[in-house]
Amino acid sequence: MMRDIDEFARVRPPAVAGLFYPADRCELQRQLDACCGTARPRALPGRVKALIAPHAGYPYSGATAGHAFRQLEPLRASIERVILLGPAHRVPLRGLAVPTVDAFSTPLGELRIDSAARTRILEAPEVIADDRPHAEEHCLEVELPFLQSILGRIRILPIVVGAIEPERLAAVLETVWGGPETLILVSSDLSHYHDYDTASVIDGRTAQAILARSSALTHEQACGATAINGLMVAARRHDLEVVELDRCNSGDTSGDRRRVVGYGAYALHRSH
Repeated sequence: MMRDIDEFARVRPPAVAGLFYPADRCELQRQLDACCGTARPRALPGRVKALIAPHAGYPYSGATAGHAFRQLEPLRASIERVILLGPAHRVPLRGLAVPTVDAFSTPLGELRIDSAARTRILEAPEVIADDRPHAEEHCLEVELPFLQSILGRIRILPIVVGAIEPERLAAVLETVWGGPETLILVSSDLSHYHDYDTASVIDGRTAQAILARSSALTHEQACGATAINGLMVAARRHDLEVVELDRCNSGDTSGDRRRVVGYGAYALHRSH
């Protein structure tokens, strides 16, 4: 694989290629095309500023994620940077963690870290530079091939989210909010391990809360609740509206409806 950055750069290798998504470049691109193939960019009254997308294995949540990422196709020429936020699944964490490496790698190539944005966000006392929360974390990694496929060679700032108040997260996010060149992406699944009917009810209520820009979601509703809550504080400040693009659960994609995980795709756009 040809390197997109210099040979002395420090790169975080993929941790879940071959598990959550294909490790083979060609097979990965075929699966991305399939995930996005049934979705079409939805006409919205304002420009998309942020997305919420799921992070399970592509056979489970990839089609729902595809509905979110297809919204970016009309913005390919203008988006230069993506700020990614997702929950800490493996390492206990207070506050937020950004990586110290120079790039993240996937089978599609390498994505350079936006070092200027990292320096700026590290001025906040809630933010640390630590590669450990990122090393085995899947929630941000699984979004990267979608971004590479749709947007090409962008810069990224991956942020693992631990315990932090929504208002503080929103304040930190403001430092890297940027303009049309910057997309905010929150990675989150919805409810976990209920039966199909129960999950459908819970996720329906969660969807209504997200559409209402609530910043009071619990981790029973969404594993990325903290990141979503912070984003919703920012959404209210910036007068962003929320639209649901797709919602399902693993019972729809795997056929097993006994213990399912919920998935939703949402776009946040300017209201005018």
